[in-house]
Amino acid sequence: MSSTRRTARHRKPQRVLAIGVPLALAASGVLAYGSVFGLGEEERAAAAGAPAWATASADGFASVAALGQNGTYGGRGGRTVTVTTLAGLEKYATAPEPYVIVVAGTIDMAPVGKEIKVASDKTIIGSGTLGHIVGGGFLLGRGVHNVIIRNLTIRDSYQGVWNDKEHDFDAIQMDGAHHVWIDHNDLRHTADGLIDVRKDSTNVTVSWNRLSNANKAFGIGWTQNVVTDITIHHNWIREAEQRNPSTDNAAHAHLYNNFLEDAPGTSITSSYGNYARGKTRMLLENSYFQGMNDPVIRDATAALVQRGNIFSGTKGRNESGGGTAFDPRKFYGYTPDAAGAVPALVKSQAGPRGSLGTATATATATATAAATAGAGATAARTLTVAKDGTGQYRTVQAAVNAVPVDNPSRVVISVKPGTYRETVDVPANKPHLTIQGSGTSRKDTVIVYGNAAGMRKPDGSGTYGTPGSATVAIRSDDSQLRNLTVSNDFDEAANQAVNGHQAVALLTTADRIVLDGLIVTGDQDTLELETAAKDKPGRVHVTNSYIVGNVDFIFGRATAVIDRSVITLKKRWNGTSAGYVTAPSTPAGRNGILIHRSTVNGDVTAGSFHLGRNWHPGGDTTADPQATVRDSVLSAAIKRTPWTDMGGFPWKDDRFAEYMNTGPGAGPKSTDRPHLTDSQAATQEVADWLGDWTP
Repeated sequence: MSSTRRTARHRKPQRVLAIGVPLALAASGVLAYGSVFGLGEEERAAAAGAPAWATASADGFASVAALGQNGTYGGRGGRTVTVTTLAGLEKYATAPEPYVIVVAGTIDMAPVGKEIKVASDKTIIGSGTLGHIVGGGFLLGRGVHNVIIRNLTIRDSYQGVWNDKEHDFDAIQMDGAHHVWIDHNDLRHTADGLIDVRKDSTNVTVSWNRLSNANKAFGIGWTQNVVTDITIHHNWIREAEQRNPSTDNAAHAHLYNNFLEDAPGTSITSSYGNYARGKTRMLLENSYFQGMNDPVIRDATAALVQRGNIFSGTKGRNESGGGTAFDPRKFYGYTPDAAGAVPALVKSQAGPRGSLGTATATATATATAAATAGAGATAARTLTVAKDGTGQYRTVQAAVNAVPVDNPSRVVISVKPGTYRETVDVPANKPHLTIQGSGTSRKDTVIVYGNAAGMRKPDGSGTYGTPGSATVAIRSDDSQLRNLTVSNDFDEAANQAVNGHQAVALLTTADRIVLDGLIVTGDQDTLELETAAKDKPGRVHVTNSYIVGNVDFIFGRATAVIDRSVITLKKRWNGTSAGYVTAPSTPAGRNGILIHRSTVNGDVTAGSFHLGRNWHPGGDTTADPQATVRDSVLSAAIKRTPWTDMGGFPWKDDRFAEYMNTGPGAGPKSTDRPHLTDSQAATQEVADWLGDWTP
């Protein structure tokens, strides 16, 4: 948008969403801290309830109905128990009943190399980043089914011999199991394979894991039968010599969006990457291979189809052929990410997440009190939304309207998968609100509308204006938006007569707002981050999300952190490449927009986008816009002089800087490209932005 139109707008201030597990969900998650509060393992087992993170269902082949099993959902429906000892873990993992088992500490296997024989219908999940299994792992034997292993670190069974033939100490081994989901784990430094899928195990999905520092990463096969169906996606496999993975006689092996890395200057050198052996039929797509030797190889008898992969610094065999492989969409739906985004995406999001057990101190204390106080405790209320009528409400706004004014505790609005074409407005007098998609992916639940600033309102009261165009507006403190897609699909090309193409997907005007696991997509002015008034605080924490747009599409006066996310640049309506990532309007004395540990990329022309420009709304001379981009990967789309003026205000009079960025769009310090010094960078960390709030 032009600076003239920008200075003409009047924006509603913004509120921010608070992070933390909702009380009803956190009750079980925070019980992972039971030892702190004096609860024994059995007491916690009796008190706990199942959090959403622990009760999700699998995607990929693990989601397919087969062998009498309708997908993979683990211990959902059984009791949730929290364990901190080997005895407790083994007791519940081997039990015949379904359990959700929350591992809330470091458990040392005795003897070293012990593999717990997991029974069917189990979810074994780490509490935040606390769950560590040291010196052993898990064995899923023949016929074991419906098992989920998530959010754990399984490590250090290595016995000092690199290609160890004596110690079969795997992190996770399957011998004839089916319907298994291995997700968001950190597996490293074992005596044998990190993962072995053997003896006709099938309907397996391995997703969002970190596999590293091992001679053998991931082996599949050990049988002449061609029955294994397996999906492997969004894994970071690094510093592993072989089996990355090796896939032998798999009926259907779908590998996509994995990042395979052989880092230079280390003692571990890859011998090969993905390997299709025997009669395997493999589809390998949109993965990224960095520095790998022989990155893709196949036997003459295997069928291997490649598409959309990126190879950087690789050498040796890179093969495909042998047939047409198969179409995964005949079995399940999926949408692969762009291969260029994979390294940053997987580095930031693979491995254990803090969601389950790292709520705020307030939420932890409150939820623990609720879990132990008995009849007098107040739990979070949950409202369900389903457009097909199977929920309490058919629209998200109807559920918001049902929340009482000045609600004293958290209300969760759980939205079932589907596309909801509506606008949603959460008023300031309804705090502690969580709106979350209940699907397994942020793509499953979509809230979309197409208003723009210059469009006239149906009641004839004028135009929407920029903030009024928002598809979703969050105006209440301590609120959350999670596991959703929020979109503004205003069609600029079809509406050239409209004067004002600003079209907001998501607006916030509050304090302590968390936006986690989202896709926020639009063109101009996608994500507007404001405060309730110039003198009011407005902190926003955006994590693990995608933000898509082209002009000023992250903007406003809030104190906002964009962390571990992907910022995707988009061409204009007429196919041209030009735009601005940020347009902060920060008040003097406040922190503005901090982009941290993220990736900026997109299918646009090199050198066509600015990182930002300084917005002084209405010519406000008291504004002191600030944007810092640090520890991030910048694509070639970023200009060599990444900051620019707006509305007649020189950007050099405001606060714009970079620090330790990488990628082709990064550049050296200059008068046109300020870099923070190390001492300055020490005062521009995430904690400096969030202050006394710990999401």
